[in-house]
Amino acid sequence: MSEPTPVIRYAQWITRHPWLVMLTAILMITGAGSGIRHLVFKTDYRIFFSSDNPQLLAFEALGAMYTKNDNVMFVLAPKDGNAFSEETLEAVKTLTEKAWQTPYSIRVDSLANFQNTEAEGDDLLIRSLIDEEIELSDDNRKKIKRIALSEPMLLNRLVSDRAHVTGINVTVQLPGKKSTEVPEIATFARNLAAEIEAQYPQIDIYLSGVVFMNNAFSEATRSDIKKLVLISFILMLITLGLMIRGFSGTFATLLVIISSIVTAIGLGSYLGFPITAPSAATPTIVLTIAIANCVHILVTMLHEMRMGREKKAAIVESLRINMQPVFLASLTTTLGFLSMNFSDAPPFQHLGNMVAIGVVASFFLSVTFLPAMMSVLPVRVRPVVNDDSHLMHRVGDFVVKQRQKLILGMTILVIVLVASIPRNEMNDVFVHYFDETMQFRKDADFMTENLTGLYIISYSLDSGEPGGISNPEYLREVSAFADWYREQPETIHVNSITDIMKRLNKNMHGDEQSWYKLPDKRNLAAQYLLLYEMSLPYGLDLNNQINVEKSATRFTATLQTLSTNDLLALNKRANDWLEKNTPHISNKEGSGVSIMFADIGKRNIIGMLTGTALALIGISFILIIALRSVKIGLLSLIPNLVPAAMGFGLWGLLVGEVGLSLSIVAGMTLGIVVDDTVHFLSKYLRARREKGLDAEEAVRYAFRSVGMALLTTSVVLVVGFMVLSLSSFELNAGMGLLTAIIITFALLADFLLLPPVLMLFDKKKTSKQSAINKSGYA
Repeated sequence: MSEPTPVIRYAQWITRHPWLVMLTAILMITGAGSGIRHLVFKTDYRIFFSSDNPQLLAFEALGAMYTKNDNVMFVLAPKDGNAFSEETLEAVKTLTEKAWQTPYSIRVDSLANFQNTEAEGDDLLIRSLIDEEIELSDDNRKKIKRIALSEPMLLNRLVSDRAHVTGINVTVQLPGKKSTEVPEIATFARNLAAEIEAQYPQIDIYLSGVVFMNNAFSEATRSDIKKLVLISFILMLITLGLMIRGFSGTFATLLVIISSIVTAIGLGSYLGFPITAPSAATPTIVLTIAIANCVHILVTMLHEMRMGREKKAAIVESLRINMQPVFLASLTTTLGFLSMNFSDAPPFQHLGNMVAIGVVASFFLSVTFLPAMMSVLPVRVRPVVNDDSHLMHRVGDFVVKQRQKLILGMTILVIVLVASIPRNEMNDVFVHYFDETMQFRKDADFMTENLTGLYIISYSLDSGEPGGISNPEYLREVSAFADWYREQPETIHVNSITDIMKRLNKNMHGDEQSWYKLPDKRNLAAQYLLLYEMSLPYGLDLNNQINVEKSATRFTATLQTLSTNDLLALNKRANDWLEKNTPHISNKEGSGVSIMFADIGKRNIIGMLTGTALALIGISFILIIALRSVKIGLLSLIPNLVPAAMGFGLWGLLVGEVGLSLSIVAGMTLGIVVDDTVHFLSKYLRARREKGLDAEEAVRYAFRSVGMALLTTSVVLVVGFMVLSLSSFELNAGMGLLTAIIITFALLADFLLLPPVLMLFDKKKTSKQSAINKSGYA
């Protein structure tokens, strides 16, 4: 009698000491899970950008020079459509005053406190547009309306051109010391909006701005964790119950799943990985992959018991057969998710690392805790003599008999879908990261359609000398740039210091409209600006537009909601215009949150191409070494590469746009789709080497041995990732849907393409023909 292999001895030890194994596993899980107390939720959109991201550095430099433009925008929409009614203007005054109490606020801008300038004899009169001393009579309201609708600083920024909505903008300076800062502001703003709506019931208030975008990331994260994880668990339990048909296997798998998730989150927290909207998908993905490992071991064990083996012997045999393929599948899956470290967006790095930890944990638990648990739980099966009527027998026979037609049909399908990949274009709309069920998306869309936009490009236009912003040539170039931007169809509003200069020049010439132009002398411009600044109240100065040395001004363009490509195209047109027409202006690069998100997708694709290529090389070497065959290892690349190509091809036909999240899918799914290939090839080679079967019979054997397990795990994976497609966060939803599509194609490739390819290229005869008629597991 031959000496038991190390795997058999290991499996026998597990079944002899199940309580020791389970106790050890529980202690290790508890230790890893204790890291959850360090769990941190990140709500700042800046988390999507690495510390050396050039767009983030430029944006931070702009904020340091002036003030950050993190803001809350209250959009007031009177039901009568008149933003200048007495009641609406009273509401604006009340809300403006109370908005100063917003946590971390440094500035409030509205119609009420807009610093209007007028000539009064030889004096310059500067006061709030809706002054406390002014009665809101019909005549005064008409004057306020006339001024507001003719003032470039206000029109399409704080009042609509139809005069039907108005806005109050609160600028906040987040210290960045607590994760509760953004929710604190959002809660205050919502309470204040509700208070004003109760006091002025004829007004609806919508809330938008960068703070609420930040808060939407947080709310999407918490929503996914609460909703999707619960749905995933319910669907997984139903699926397992149907596939495994037993309480013990389902219960043990559930414990492995929970333990894997706890380990992933706990160790991730120890390593400093925060929970963000993308990384909130970790529990769902780990849950899905952990099930796959358990299913292979349980399906084999139950099969052996149905064929007459005693339970512990069946567990030993299942571990003997599945140890290598489950290990290889877990290793390749881990490599696939680790490739996400090449992403330029840290949240996807965190997601990849935490899922990789969860995959490793699920492997160890599935070959330790799971068999130990099953050895002590009662398991009932119905003995059978054989399973020749099994579905997978018929599938195997069909594939063997129709192999030539399958190769031709699958080749045509692959070519058609691969040819559709170029139909995809790299494009994103970052506001659309949130679906229309989220209040932020509804309010942001309302604001863009009725008042102003969330997309902003800011420029720090440098004159090159202290006090240079008073240079008439510099001012003319800035004014021309503002005129150019206003002519662009994408533009909603332009904020430029030159509009203030023109108004001051008109005021200093008796409010004559003909003098609404830039001052033609440097000393006049400097004097006007000094006089204006000295008259401004606290909190409404020009520090948000002019730097300390008065050498540069902030120029801001507010835009319609644009796709990545449209935004980058506009930014390029603007940069080209500046290069050609502004010799007195330096530092001509645009910056802003919208530019940062527009650029991150392209940077991410470049990084992920490297990561995916390295993962592919690593996985290929692992398979060649583990399968002990260069030919089989190279043939395995076909079903490993084809699914992602087919998935992106179908996406090109159905959607045609690839955004930030989808750029990581190829690397992420590479490790997952290898799982089926590894399990099928391991059974195929076992039949060829140990049983001496020819290629056709080895294919039949592989289908009988592992076909149902592959079908089960693929269904589980597809269902799990389809749950992600229900996310209100589009990055997770798109990632889940495309991954589910790719896993479906992977099953097709492993069932309908790989076997015919093996039969075509692996025709070498074996000498152990006596094993051909045997059935069951090796």
